[in-house]
Amino acid sequence: MSVMRRLTVVVFVLFLTAPLAAQSGRVPANGADVLERMRAKYWGKWYQTLEFSQRTTLFGRNSVREEIWFERLWQSPTRGTLLRIDVGDRALGNSTINTADSGYVLRGGKLVQASANGNFFLPLIEGVYLQPVGRTVRDLASAKIDMNKVYAGEWKQEKVWVVGAASASDSMSPQFWVEQKRLVVVRVLIMLAPGQPPLDVHLDKYVKTGGG
Repeated sequence: MSVMRRLTVVVFVLFLTAPLAAQSGRVPANGADVLERMRAKYWGKWYQTLEFSQRTTLFGRNSVREEIWFERLWQSPTRGTLLRIDVGDRALGNSTINTADSGYVLRGGKLVQASANGNFFLPLIEGVYLQPVGRTVRDLASAKIDMNKVYAGEWKQEKVWVVGAASASDSMSPQFWVEQKRLVVVRVLIMLAPGQPPLDVHLDKYVKTGGG
């Protein structure tokens, strides 16, 4: 008997959110319907730029090191959501830049690598609230989430919509979980590479801040 190990990542998130309100109504017809509810709730209220720094701990086979990452999110009318991460001293220009479908690596301020591997989290944590739903669906295409499957579930004592699976018995298909009350993503299950354990990402500690 083989055992599939699940890698769990907990992400503590500081995002600009609007006043909370209970969400009622019909069961979403599909994933695009869930995304539309998210967009409608925070349209005109969600942040368009966000900057923060974080202390990141990297675990190797025989080593542990810490780095300071300076991160900036912003929404581009043409490229959608972008994320730039500067590692260490920002003056050195050691950075990565990601969109939903592309990735770029800079060393010393010069581009050294470009790839079609983007960051599918970007449309879920920012883009969905700032752009048409059709754009968000296209941005999520690389994650291979079946947008025709939705079921109602529960996560940490809150009701959620699960997009990408038909029932709780499916814990392997790519999927994202949206809290029904606040309409924010609270969990994502994703396969980053064939044969690898699924990545189980938890997005916790949303904080209301600013004017929204």
